[in-house]
Amino acid sequence: MLDKIYVKSSSGQPVPLSAFATMRVSNTPLSIPHQGQFPAATISFNLRSGSSLSDALPAIQKAEREIGLPDTIATSFTGAAAEFRSSLTSEPLLILAAVIVIYIVLGVLYESYIHPITILSTLPSAGVGALLAILICHIDFSLVTLIGVILLIGIVKKNAIMMIDFALDAERKEGLSPEESIYQACLLRFRPIMMTTAAALLGALPLALETGTGSELRRPMGISIVGGLLLSQFLTLYTTPVIYLYLDRFGCWMEERRHRGEIAQAELPLRTTTELEPEPEPQFAGVNGEDDRVRF
Repeated sequence: MLDKIYVKSSSGQPVPLSAFATMRVSNTPLSIPHQGQFPAATISFNLRSGSSLSDALPAIQKAEREIGLPDTIATSFTGAAAEFRSSLTSEPLLILAAVIVIYIVLGVLYESYIHPITILSTLPSAGVGALLAILICHIDFSLVTLIGVILLIGIVKKNAIMMIDFALDAERKEGLSPEESIYQACLLRFRPIMMTTAAALLGALPLALETGTGSELRRPMGISIVGGLLLSQFLTLYTTPVIYLYLDRFGCWMEERRHRGEIAQAELPLRTTTELEPEPEPQFAGVNGEDDRVRF
């Protein structure tokens, strides 16, 4: 039937389609998907048991390099793989932004540049505890685990806030020394710290021990929270008072150095420009005390 189709040539004469085209019967796709203006093909993959996207994406990229695709073919990830890659690229910036915001809020609250650093010093212990718990339980660091680590930033720093807030209040209102104020803070705030930590720990424990449908999604977050709380609870009770005293001494040293600089700058002599006075004319005394200069 296609042999009876004619097309008009450049001279205007009709030419059969079979004169310049070859026709055969074959299987073709019903539709050609496009991404933008280019034809695209989607290749799906599943993860085997015990694997994660963090292991699958490097393996796929390695296979792509070994195949040696031509330059005309461009590859990209979509779906969950694309979201995972975007989350990894923005992860350091998100954590840095959260720490900066916390520092600014604590600096405004305590009117200090030094003591917010004392509170933020509790965060590394929570991160190390979460990573150790993940390694012990043989769980991959996924996006859900990252959410648990970010939750630890808000949960763990409350230990230091309880101690530093009481210590600063005792130091400013009662006139106590930094050593006495932080010692009283550790004694009086020990029970609230243990109660709040136990409440958060027991709240995350069902997530860590959960089994059944959907547990593979929530269990890594619970394990990271429990591990971070356990390690940070034991460390911050000892490290926070020490960091508080050292940073307080550092702040006093900086303040004293700045004060000395202001005093030294205030004692500098003021340089003023004055008119030069003429030198006095030399006097010549004679034998009898008279002037021996020649007079004309």
